[in-house]
Amino acid sequence: MAQPFLEIEGIHKNFGGLSAVNDVTFSMGRDEVLGLIGPNGAGKTTLLRLITSILKPDSGSIRFKGKEIVGLKTWEIVNRGIACTFQNMRPFRRLPIIANVMVSCLSPRAMKSGEWVKKIEAKAMDALEFAGISDMALEKASTLSQGDLKRLEVARAIATEPELLLLDEPFGGLSPAETELMAQSIKRLHKGGRFGRLHSEGPAMIIVEHKLQQLMKIVDRIIVLNFGTVTADGKPGEIVTDKKVIEAYLGEKEM
Repeated sequence: MAQPFLEIEGIHKNFGGLSAVNDVTFSMGRDEVLGLIGPNGAGKTTLLRLITSILKPDSGSIRFKGKEIVGLKTWEIVNRGIACTFQNMRPFRRLPIIANVMVSCLSPRAMKSGEWVKKIEAKAMDALEFAGISDMALEKASTLSQGDLKRLEVARAIATEPELLLLDEPFGGLSPAETELMAQSIKRLHKGGRFGRLHSEGPAMIIVEHKLQQLMKIVDRIIVLNFGTVTADGKPGEIVTDKKVIEAYLGEKEM
């Protein structure tokens, strides 16, 4: 039996007296796109921050490719092959868009890609082109719309050449047309696209998203969190008919 790509076992995280993540356990394979859904405050973003070591769990284990990563620094997590975008975007607003991505290209992991060490600018442009904003490469990040900032976040993440990409609400604040473009980019990236070493195999993904209709078209499997606890785990078709999931979103009276 193949070893799970990512294993999360018994993770707990409390903030004061509030249990944000409570005994979360699941695993995923190398080729999976996993959706992570739940009501506001369910613990979704907290879980991403625990995986990337921005937050430290109170207890539990997180193993990536068979190795424990709890206790590593965030930059060490990136160099292991995990990248993340967040809904609260913080680009270098006074720098051109391409410079924002070039910073990611200078990570030790990205620099290992030998043929691009001499061409950081070309690598950054490739990431921007993949994300669909290469035509704005010389504009300052402060001029970008919400949708273009989302694409910049994706470009910065994939420039580190991750094997696991975590996306926190990639469709948040986007118009229907922008949402469709972002969804197409995500699917193309997972299939390998044409970006750097990802040509043959794209990254596995965990996507946190509230726009469920679009999410269902992308993911292979969905995990539902409610009050920090896993309440459902299954294929999209199974999740949309799960009574516990419907109750978590609509409430018992609505059911």
